[in-house]
Amino acid sequence: MLEIRFIPPEEIERIKAMDVDRIKKLEILADVCRLNTLSAVKKAGSGHLGSSLSAMDIVVYLYLCEMNVIEKGVDNPERDIYFSSKGHDCPGHYSVLVTAGILPYGMLLKLRRLGGLDGHPDVSIRGIEANSGSLGMGISKAKGMALAKRMKGVGGRVFVMTGDGELQEGQIWEALQTTAHQKINNVTVIVDFNKIQSDRPVSQIIDLGDLEKKFELFGWHVERCNGHDYRALKRTFENLRKIEHKPKAVIADTIKGRGVSFMEGPRALKEGGGLYRWHAGAPDDNSYEMAYQEVLERINASLRECGEEPVRTELVEKREKGRVRLKDVAEKVVVAFSQALVDVGRRRKDVVVLDADLCADCGLRSFEENFPERFIENGIAEQDMVSMAGGLALQGYLPIVNSFGVFLSSRANEQIYTNATENTKIIYVCHYAGLIPAGPGKSHQSLRDISLFGALPGFTIIEPCNGIETEWALNWCVDEAEGSSMMRLVISPSPRTITLPQHYRFTPGRGAILKDGRDSIIFGYGPVMLNEALRAAELLEQRGFSLRVVNMPWLNRIDAEWLEDVVQEFDHIFVVDNHFTYGGLGDAILNAMNESQTLRGRRLHKLGLTEYPQWGTPPEVLKYHGLDGQSMAERILQSTGVRI
Repeated sequence: MLEIRFIPPEEIERIKAMDVDRIKKLEILADVCRLNTLSAVKKAGSGHLGSSLSAMDIVVYLYLCEMNVIEKGVDNPERDIYFSSKGHDCPGHYSVLVTAGILPYGMLLKLRRLGGLDGHPDVSIRGIEANSGSLGMGISKAKGMALAKRMKGVGGRVFVMTGDGELQEGQIWEALQTTAHQKINNVTVIVDFNKIQSDRPVSQIIDLGDLEKKFELFGWHVERCNGHDYRALKRTFENLRKIEHKPKAVIADTIKGRGVSFMEGPRALKEGGGLYRWHAGAPDDNSYEMAYQEVLERINASLRECGEEPVRTELVEKREKGRVRLKDVAEKVVVAFSQALVDVGRRRKDVVVLDADLCADCGLRSFEENFPERFIENGIAEQDMVSMAGGLALQGYLPIVNSFGVFLSSRANEQIYTNATENTKIIYVCHYAGLIPAGPGKSHQSLRDISLFGALPGFTIIEPCNGIETEWALNWCVDEAEGSSMMRLVISPSPRTITLPQHYRFTPGRGAILKDGRDSIIFGYGPVMLNEALRAAELLEQRGFSLRVVNMPWLNRIDAEWLEDVVQEFDHIFVVDNHFTYGGLGDAILNAMNESQTLRGRRLHKLGLTEYPQWGTPPEVLKYHGLDGQSMAERILQSTGVRI
């Protein structure tokens, strides 16, 4: 059996109370936080370990040695403020907040669970000062906090952590120059310089060059130190206290995955053939046990050196080894997209694929390996990537631009608009679309991309429901679309593979009936929501209510004749959107119905999100927002007035 254990608060307080060398105590407490971070991520089933562990020693030093937040309290306006701009390191940050006595220990056991801790920082969580996870915003936000302190006449410093890959975002450099120009000197930026991005070295993606010189040229006082050496950290922050006439930056040399030997950057890259595998996701059972034991033995060895008893751990969960939680049983559309993209690359020499440091998640590795001369890694710089694609399109190439939908659709929206006004053809692929997976939280849940792209004249938006429809959609965008298009791809599968009718042909503006019914009709798209719609139909059928389920992949393009034929016998029409209800498929069908003499006046019910999304497991979050099959079934019965 696999045991998931944590170090409880009583043991943390025992260690904090030890009368031993302060540096030794900090090292032990940092390892306590590492162990609890490992267990929290393992229990959650996902999270970011590499950057949590690289930043750990810095965050421990800030809370336990440098900042006044414990002394003054998190609600005191005079407190020092710390937050992470990158946000990936929040499991480690949560562990430090527990150790500092700011966050209740029980919350750490609910990482990425409804009512627990978000997969990226959220201000609803005690001790978290700003929402982050969408990169590049932190220095600007820190500048605003520091200016507010000055305007209010209250004390306290503002510390913000950035990732090294994050420095590729343009907003970072805007903030660096304006902070110095505006003489907002109560800000300290700490760069977690672990030299690895999501799965490759920073130097291979976009080399940052001489960071110290760059910060200095922007008007900042710069210190550089070993981010794992507490004596070096102490000297560095003592030096910073003497600097009052400039904003301050610390370039902290760190090791990604620090504290777990096989997760540490250099070794992990070597063993991974040049790829780093511990950026995101939970470790497998054996890796977790090895990492846990390594950290625990180091803690106990240090305690023995101090003449103290070994640490007591608390068993929180026991499970059968090898058991997969939230098991994926269906295909992933990104796998089909990956293969289809290679096929397109072979027959279309004008296709160029662009990526924003999400190559593995977006299924682009095969294209990169097959056509390296037509693959462009732009790093974490979506606006630059999109405008570069615009330049390629103006010169006769067909760019296929990839990133997570929440970043691509919104951050580069003006650049996408400008490209569109040039009447060129570009394909934008918005990965990680929709509500699920919800563990990473609202910074990663793409729920406004349909409305953002849908506002652009001439764009076609498609979300395929399975592998074959993904292939058809990409081929249509490449070979048949006259203008630009957007493909929307979920990152995880539904509990079932969506089966299309044998006679179905991928035709603009037309969908397919997946399950026939006589009492009402529901439209959906993509594997996540179609699974729930089919589940609703199955539950309703058990109660004598027959629901027609229609797959509609064309999210802003409706064939009026087809729509009239499909819905003509129904008074109540339901549409489920994996999106906010505004601007989604529901609005497109409503507009088409209003333009139809046959359908005008019929009742359309939009199911989708009407509030900011929650985080948690897929079943938890779908149910919370009323988008699981059971909730849909109840809503349909209530809205149609059918009593069974």
